[in-house]
Amino acid sequence: MTEPVRPLHFNAFVMNTNSHIQHGHWRRPDAGQVDFENVDLWISLAQLLEEARFDAMFFADVTGLYGDADADFDVYARHGLQIPSNDPTVLLGALAVSTREIGLALTSNVAQNHPFNFARQVSTLDHISRGRIAWNIVTGTQDNGARNFGLPQLTDHAERYRWAEEYVDVAYKLWEGSWDEDALPKDRERGVYADPTKIHKIYHEGERYRVEGPHLPAPSPQRTPLLFQAGSSASGRAFAAAHAEATFIIAPTPEIARRQIEETRALAVAAGRRADDIKFFQGLSFIIGDTEEEAHRKADEYARYTSDEGYLAHSALVDKTGRVYPPDTPVKDIDTNTARGFLSWVSQAVTDREPTVRDIATIGRGRARVVGTPEQIADRLQEWQAAGVDGINVINWVLPGSFEEFAEKVLPVLRERGLAQSEYAPGPLRQKLFGAPRLNERHPAARYRGAFATGASTWEEAAALAAASQR
Repeated sequence: MTEPVRPLHFNAFVMNTNSHIQHGHWRRPDAGQVDFENVDLWISLAQLLEEARFDAMFFADVTGLYGDADADFDVYARHGLQIPSNDPTVLLGALAVSTREIGLALTSNVAQNHPFNFARQVSTLDHISRGRIAWNIVTGTQDNGARNFGLPQLTDHAERYRWAEEYVDVAYKLWEGSWDEDALPKDRERGVYADPTKIHKIYHEGERYRVEGPHLPAPSPQRTPLLFQAGSSASGRAFAAAHAEATFIIAPTPEIARRQIEETRALAVAAGRRADDIKFFQGLSFIIGDTEEEAHRKADEYARYTSDEGYLAHSALVDKTGRVYPPDTPVKDIDTNTARGFLSWVSQAVTDREPTVRDIATIGRGRARVVGTPEQIADRLQEWQAAGVDGINVINWVLPGSFEEFAEKVLPVLRERGLAQSEYAPGPLRQKLFGAPRLNERHPAARYRGAFATGASTWEEAAALAAASQR
């Protein structure tokens, strides 16, 4: 029996900056991103995407400059390449009150915000949006970003994921364990707004954090936001297998995507979860024509604006001392603290010779690009779906035009084939994607439900109870 066609999920992959992925295209006369600081651009884009039934807006973010932290940053400033950039967490508040259904995903790395404060911000956004917030968990990629938060340089790759493990552990305790489900009666007659017997301190004490609690916000519609993760290294895949509900990949080919997806799903099963507990989103950009010839003419026109300098700057890799590798450095000679997953993809994609750093920029420039008619694009998306991809992070060339064109020309063809939703499912974002508003019992955060109702009232009592539970 033929398996029924499943709709793909679609996110708009954006960043609160001028030049995010497709460098040089901000110079086009139709590029609205040159005024990215104008909130009206984002509100109208969010409403356009919601009207088109996109599942979510996925905001990337960085907290520092790319490349050598001690070198000049002229190229980044000239291109507006993620400098200037604004905080997506703040922007999401405006988008939440301007939309009703579309999901809103923010990126925040573990170095940039204390987990207690971050958990409070996210719960607030989840309340404002009525349950439409997602968090893309990242560990940072720039030495300059690390220095901005008092560190001498980017923490070692494996250590960053150990840091992330404790960070999410604190957040899970606050989101899932600090408040019982019925702790907020708002009972006017009894004069009880919140029941103190059902609100608990968490007394977390770890290598990096000491957090007493309780969580200040009452439970939001999702409690824990939908959890994205974008790491593709061995450490990143292991982290995703344990924690992610959705993983963002930018594999060069469907076959490479298939291998990564199968490996990560197997790791999830080994961690006590199910293979389908994680959805995979492939990043793709589109050049759309009513005919194949028109699409290729447009591709030639787009190439006139493409900045090779911008792509090289964005793909800069640094060694363990923070110095940038020259473009002709063989990939096999690179020893870096970042982008290890992408290095693996390049090695798999370039098979006719020894790949170099320059190939990273070349692959980035054509980053999983699809050129063709709406029908040809639909055919290609079916190939990605057959490789195990559950959704697409649509990468724009210009705002809002790339999304307007995709909505007008491609989505109707996809809907005819059953590959795109026509209406939103009810409920919060997690319910729309997985059928339930809260994390399932297989997720590690679920172990904190009811875990702090033991009555510990001091750090000493909490430590004794924790020790007893491990015997």
